[in-house]
Amino acid sequence: MRGSPLAALAAALTLLPAPVPARAEGLTLAEAFARAGTSNLSLERARRELPVADAQRKAALAGLLPKVGVAANLGLNSTEVSFGEPPDDRTILPREDWDYRVVATQPLFAGLREKRAYDQAKLAVKGARETGRGTEEDVLLAVASAFAAAAGSEALVEVETRNVALVEQRKKQAKDLFEAGETTRVDLLRAEADGKAAEERLVTARQLLEEALGRRRGARAHAGPHDVDAESAVLPALPPGDDLLASALARADVRQAELALESAGLEVKKQQGAHLPVVFAEAGWVQQKRAFPVAEYGYGALRFGLDVFRGGEVVARTAAARERETQARLALEELRRAVKEEVHVALQAVEAARARVKLADERLVAAQADYDQTFDQYRSQLLTTLDLSAAETSLADARRGRIGARLGLFLAEVRTFHAAGTLAPATRKETAR
Repeated sequence: MRGSPLAALAAALTLLPAPVPARAEGLTLAEAFARAGTSNLSLERARRELPVADAQRKAALAGLLPKVGVAANLGLNSTEVSFGEPPDDRTILPREDWDYRVVATQPLFAGLREKRAYDQAKLAVKGARETGRGTEEDVLLAVASAFAAAAGSEALVEVETRNVALVEQRKKQAKDLFEAGETTRVDLLRAEADGKAAEERLVTARQLLEEALGRRRGARAHAGPHDVDAESAVLPALPPGDDLLASALARADVRQAELALESAGLEVKKQQGAHLPVVFAEAGWVQQKRAFPVAEYGYGALRFGLDVFRGGEVVARTAAARERETQARLALEELRRAVKEEVHVALQAVEAARARVKLADERLVAAQADYDQTFDQYRSQLLTTLDLSAAETSLADARRGRIGARLGLFLAEVRTFHAAGTLAPATRKETAR
């Protein structure tokens, strides 16, 4: 593992010349992920798909198991009819008629359609599990993005606070020089105006921080600390590109597309099974009031049925199922191509973000050195207040740029893990698959 860009940013801010106000201990990234995993409603809703799919699987399994039913009738006739003489008389139409039967039916063969339906239900269970995994990846991406935005906004508030301190330092120096009669009041007024502009930017930064914290709380769906601990944002190092690509081809949406293709193939076979006969065994026990031919008896039967002509319905359903299978195959191929390109673009974004971080660090060092030298020369009256103002602006922009670069690198790495479908293991500090 290695430190994340946000952790480096948090550490770098402590090295800036102006003191950082003490801040309450904030929420760590691991805590944010853990709370989102237990409190996010979208994730909980996706997880509920698994018991639903499993219940549907059990319902499909019932098509393969025997059925036992009980039926009873109770009637009142206007007359009673019997024949024979006692004790050998037989009632064939009792006045008060009743009967009941217990029947057990066991499907033996129906073109394997029940078996195909059960296999499809098992695939649906796997798909529901993948739905939960994919939703977890999306939720963690949202949490990481919101956490990074909050950490970046906090860092920006600190930077704007230091920028206000820079202008105050110039304002104090301009006042001293003005009182000594070495400069005009224009320099002091310009410093005061720049100070108000810096304070306005600080107010805007604080507003953006509150908005970012609100989005973070919404992404976690949980109340908690208002601050974030940027130093806790540590993820494993990105694996090689080939490993990322292999993981991406097994991520949740790709697996769902593969399961959809497999289910479509089963649907074709299921529709073709309608051409085959239906065979089932039946056994029952009957007891009735009428004693003809007997009052009670049991039976067993093997029943057979075959649709000879159904107006082309089976052929049409089979053709439609084949087209759906072709569509599922094309969708899977299209998704695989998109996933490969997504991983490639994500890796390029990480490389570009690393280059921007390096340039931002170098720019900040140069801007800080330029400001220090310019301030010394302004204090010695070798440069004007315009020169110092330009150096302040350059240093402030460099500080903001460094925050943006570090934030961009962290988000680029998070999105790369997400593109590979391994963000969840990465958040648990596991080795990405």
